[in-house]
Amino acid sequence: MFPPVDTKSATATARFVRETFSTIFPGGQPQLLDTLFRDIDELFQGGHPDYAAIDIRYHDLEHTLQATVCLALLFEGYQKSGANPPLTARYFELGMAGVLLHDAGYLRLRSDREGTGAKYTFCHVLRSCAFAASYLPTLGVSEGEIAGVLGAISCTGPTKEISRLYFREPIERFIGCAIASADYLGQMAAADYPDELEILYHEFEESDNFVHVPVEKRLFKSAQDLVKKTPKFWTHIVLPKLEKDFAGVYRYLAAPYPNGSNAYVQAVERNIALIERRLVESGPVTR
Repeated sequence: MFPPVDTKSATATARFVRETFSTIFPGGQPQLLDTLFRDIDELFQGGHPDYAAIDIRYHDLEHTLQATVCLALLFEGYQKSGANPPLTARYFELGMAGVLLHDAGYLRLRSDREGTGAKYTFCHVLRSCAFAASYLPTLGVSEGEIAGVLGAISCTGPTKEISRLYFREPIERFIGCAIASADYLGQMAAADYPDELEILYHEFEESDNFVHVPVEKRLFKSAQDLVKKTPKFWTHIVLPKLEKDFAGVYRYLAAPYPNGSNAYVQAVERNIALIERRLVESGPVTR
């Protein structure tokens, strides 16, 4: 069962993450967490002088916070398992920086008044890295640490081959795999995921329009087409990624590790089953 965290609230999510940090590192004093959550909440709400508030409905602040909760639980499971190398308090915070910033690339500059941030779907990971690279030094994050965070954010790119990415330390590669896993599981396990797919389609549509992808070459021809392809997306793309590309780190969410009940996987499977039932009830897909 998921923890009762209101992922619409950065304050509630920050409280949960702080509690998880304290569980893993009793007596530890996080230096970055409060500032990160305050700044990211302000950024997505439009409080940054250079960026407008997030204006898309799928990859919104809640999506980021869903991934953040999942990552905190994954970190907790990793540490409890006794895995090596162990997670340090500093790497916990750097991982949180990565997940909180991984979709900052959907934000529009205030001078950009055309469309929504969805048009940046194709390059949002690069834009997220650019923002992180300019923001994190203001928090005293070192050059080497920033490189690790940027590598972790890069792992969330849908076509990125993580094996080709360079990381200074094995723990940084683990964090990248963990953030990418939490990115998928946090959204697909959410109770409203089956109802959000049409919203997601319109983000893809705006991006395709912006970069002039011919209709016949688009991955999804309609919202119904996206819904139809979602079950296979889970079984043929996401699950293999979780197992291979992301090194199976999602298993640290299992209780007990590694083959116990995994609330996130079970929630995704319930959502996929609901989507499949709806497809049967709605009849053949038309384009």
